[in-house]
Amino acid sequence: MGVINITPDSFSDGGRFTKVEAAVQEAKRQLQQGADVLDLGAQSTRPGATEVGAEEECRRLLPVLAAVRKQWPEVLISVDTFLAPVATAALEAGASWINDVSGGRRDPELLRVVADAGCPVVLMHSRGNSQTMDDLTNYSDLIQEVKIGLLERTDSAVTAGVREDQIIWDPGLGFAKTHEQNLRLLKDLEQLTFEPRPLLVGPSRKRFIGAVLDEPRPKARLWGTAAVACRCAQAGVALVRVHDVGPIAQTLRMASALW
Repeated sequence: MGVINITPDSFSDGGRFTKVEAAVQEAKRQLQQGADVLDLGAQSTRPGATEVGAEEECRRLLPVLAAVRKQWPEVLISVDTFLAPVATAALEAGASWINDVSGGRRDPELLRVVADAGCPVVLMHSRGNSQTMDDLTNYSDLIQEVKIGLLERTDSAVTAGVREDQIIWDPGLGFAKTHEQNLRLLKDLEQLTFEPRPLLVGPSRKRFIGAVLDEPRPKARLWGTAAVACRCAQAGVALVRVHDVGPIAQTLRMASALW
């Protein structure tokens, strides 16, 4: 899964793809380099990010989504949003599925939108929002509590009408987790990949990689991201969400041949 942030303030590439032409060129590059899914997002979810609201999110997102869909009618397009009005507009404009970092917590109507569309949805484990999540990292049993949280979000989605076979889990690296907790999740990924649904992991350029490598520059964390991608292949993760599609696609192809 390739990341295209249509935002001025995302943590590693904010402002690069806010214009339609630039975003379409990035989509072309990622598809040529091996992306199976393009994940478009118009609301930064980095720690401390300001929420812009559904109207501004749609203003940023929809022209890019329409242009990408027009040029590549068959490509899988995921839209990264936690707001039902944005999900509705995105699906009407040609999105294939919705990737909700809140797992339906922030706007429960989003789950009904997904159910009505009959499309896949990514349910991510998180706590709080961008302003509060760094203060919500207290766990008694990290892996079990992440799993329980994902099961609760799954129950809510199924109750809203989402089919079980349309649900993808994301353990939420960097969302209400410390650096050490992110590493623990990765070491114990099999406890989640053994569950009967696909797992998506989004490690790309994140702070915990910078902490391990003593690397403050997000774009310089490629090889740390590649190491995490190898671990994901070993554990049987279905999707890895990354910015650097070319190198990570090669990494995953090789790692998948080894495990």
